Amino acid sequence: MGTENLGFEARCLLRGAAAGTLATAAEGQPFASLVTPAMAPDGAPLLLLSSLSAHTRQLRAEPRCALLVTGTPESVNPQTAPRVTLTGLAEPVPEAEVPALKARWLARHPYAAMYADFGDFALWRIRPGEALLVGGFARAHRIRLTDLLPAPDSVAAIEAAAEDIISHVNADHADAVAAIATGLLNGAPGEWRMVSVDVDGADLAAGEAVRRLAFTTPVTDPGGVRTELVRAAREGRSRLGS
Repeated sequence: MGTENLGFEARCLLRGAAAGTLATAAEGQPFASLVTPAMAPDGAPLLLLSSLSAHTRQLRAEPRCALLVTGTPESVNPQTAPRVTLTGLAEPVPEAEVPALKARWLARHPYAAMYADFGDFALWRIRPGEALLVGGFARAHRIRLTDLLPAPDSVAAIEAAAEDIISHVNADHADAVAAIATGLLNGAPGEWRMVSVDVDGADLAAGEAVRRLAFTTPVTDPGGVRTELVRAAREGRSRLGS
């Protein structure tokens, strides 16, 4: 598998993870915490952290950290699960960027809306360094930053069109969104809608339930998003028998 494909596979795992393990350190002592990441359009993990937590205090003193996310095991052996360990530097998100990136984080974690604006919570970002992708048992690949991150031009093109894409899909193709969510992504019946889109896929939500649609390949423009959604809707309807 080419290095770009490995980067895409790693990003899909990161973007699809509802939870992960954050590794920090305090005076040389390693520490691990459960966190709930989301991914910025450019591939940087986002974390909503409380100032009262140990890992936040440790990140302020030592920003070097690692984030581990895992997929579904192929068998009863947990070692068959695909997983990614990403290393990088953590930093608070600048105030000007918070509204858009917090909305992005809440699209993945809508249940957190009840506390996301509490005064002790702040949005953090991990600036990626490199990653280790383990595709399963004894299948490990180191991924350089240039291969891990999506193409900046493609990120910008999708971000510029994202609001229009989401509005159009939800207004005119709600049936397709429901077919993708229930037929392809095993979501329960409900009022599904698209809540975010990026070069690697889209997030669909119904209330507090969220499903991640991973594209088959990174897209470069809105036309690529349309192609992926048409494919996914067709497959979802086929599985539903409609």
